[in-house]
Amino acid sequence: MVSKSLFDNTEAAFKLKSDSELERAYFLFKMIANEPLVKIGTAVTKFALNVHLPVEGLIRSTVFDHFCGGVNEDDCIPIVDKMHQEGVFSVLDYSVEGKEEEAQFDKTMNKVLELTEFAKTKEAMPFSVFKPTGLGRFEIWQKVTENQTLNESEKAEWDRIVERFDKVCKAAYEANITLLIDSEETWMQKAADDLCEEMMEKYNKERAVVCNTLQCYRWDRLDYLKESHARAKAKGYKIGYKIVRGAYLEKENERAEEMNYPTPMCDSKQTTDDNFDAVMLYIFDHLDDILLFLGTHNEESSYKAMEIMENRNIPKNHKDVWYGQLYGMSDHISYNLGEEGYNVAKYIPFGPVKDVMPYLIRRAEENTSVAGQTSRELSLLKKEKKRRKV
Repeated sequence: MVSKSLFDNTEAAFKLKSDSELERAYFLFKMIANEPLVKIGTAVTKFALNVHLPVEGLIRSTVFDHFCGGVNEDDCIPIVDKMHQEGVFSVLDYSVEGKEEEAQFDKTMNKVLELTEFAKTKEAMPFSVFKPTGLGRFEIWQKVTENQTLNESEKAEWDRIVERFDKVCKAAYEANITLLIDSEETWMQKAADDLCEEMMEKYNKERAVVCNTLQCYRWDRLDYLKESHARAKAKGYKIGYKIVRGAYLEKENERAEEMNYPTPMCDSKQTTDDNFDAVMLYIFDHLDDILLFLGTHNEESSYKAMEIMENRNIPKNHKDVWYGQLYGMSDHISYNLGEEGYNVAKYIPFGPVKDVMPYLIRRAEENTSVAGQTSRELSLLKKEKKRRKV
């Protein structure tokens, strides 16, 4: 029987945090709980970095060090090793966003290739990860999604994107690593989905090497999953999906309203939750064909997944079932799952402070907008502080 109080164990959750790190976490979530403060703080931070004010040290010692592993992969290794001792695996995520230059796309590709090669010898790192727009301009992804005609220069650019994609997928296949590919905004996503499927067909003959992401706040994702599964069955390859709720809700709804098309988003939080559970259940029903990576900070969804596994006698450490949370968030889920013997991994973002800021700002805004998330973090941190004083 799955204990519904498992995630209340703060001793296991914060085992790796020193007293000062616990205090910093409490301070940060107190700040994040204040929505106007988050808006002002992110605006001031963007401005300070853009005009080169000397604020990197302050950012580094507070929000950056809490949510990121460091400025390079070497910074992350002690964290990776410590977490692995507690039964938690790592996904190192080079979180540089919003670049437009070909040289930067090659740099990101090379970084993912390096991390994949490194992960090959590191039991604690069974995954590699990237965002499609890390390997090519958003505008090109959007044009391909919308079936716009590309000029000669754009065709060459798209060919380079496909080549980078293929190189990274091939490296994961050769290194026996699982590659997680993040999802982004709907108006560029079809091109990414199609390319992911192409790579799955090429590299997933024996196991799910290439895994796409399903954002379940999109009401169409269950149907897409079923269609994707049918295509894979017909052609004889495996598929893999990380399932998440999604990170661009306001942006998606605003664009749909501005451009006068029906929103691709579910109409409520409850509908999103129901969609997430339905997608999760479908994959559990087809585990022979589909790898499941549950990217969630939602306790209820985690408990539901654990109950399904228990009721169906699916081993806790089944090779194709993973739970995942972001570094700096939901430690009460990650470390308690790890202690129970489930496969669980933390996404650890890293990169130069300025380049990782868009990621950090999204995290702060996401925590502010998800009802209950920040107050739950705060109550657990408070409980642990009290426990340590006894």
